[in-house]
Amino acid sequence: MQPLIDNARTFGQRPEEFARLAEGQSPQVLFITCSDSRVVPALITGARPGELFELRTAGNIVPPHASEHPTSEAATIEYAVEVLGVRDIVVCGHSHCGAVGALVRGDDLTAVPAVRDWLAHATPRPAGAAEDPEVAEGVQSHVLTQLLRLRSYPCVERGLAEGRLDLHAWYYEVHTGAVRTHRPQTDSFEAL
Repeated sequence: MQPLIDNARTFGQRPEEFARLAEGQSPQVLFITCSDSRVVPALITGARPGELFELRTAGNIVPPHASEHPTSEAATIEYAVEVLGVRDIVVCGHSHCGAVGALVRGDDLTAVPAVRDWLAHATPRPAGAAEDPEVAEGVQSHVLTQLLRLRSYPCVERGLAEGRLDLHAWYYEVHTGAVRTHRPQTDSFEAL
């Protein structure tokens, strides 16, 4: 914790670098990814403050859209699309994902009921080899499922229909730093 505190103390000593941020934000991308500490969207993309709007959830899950009881995730997606006017949404899964690994393996999660109930939103269960520590196949199929689910959000559906929004599926390898994107033409994840 001490190195984090030390950095936070010096971080605010450069106000001139951050003054423009008081004027507002205008990110072009909503980046939906896992809350895993090894996945750092600004590091992966090189984004500076104000350039990337982030939504982080366990297992980069996009819950089903529910108009009756909206979720924090739905509010974030709607705000990004309708208020901030993002042009792109990236759903980025990652290798060695504990959440997707638990789903692929069918782990017993009764000891962590909140996690179990959250992961229930990931249906259908991702495909993949249970013995693969990277859970690459599982994560990649899961990312595509979340992208499909995003299309059911009214604001996303409108943005796509009007041609003002694009969706992207990414897969980040935590052990190499490589990023792959889904290419619909080949239905495969390939280097960016």
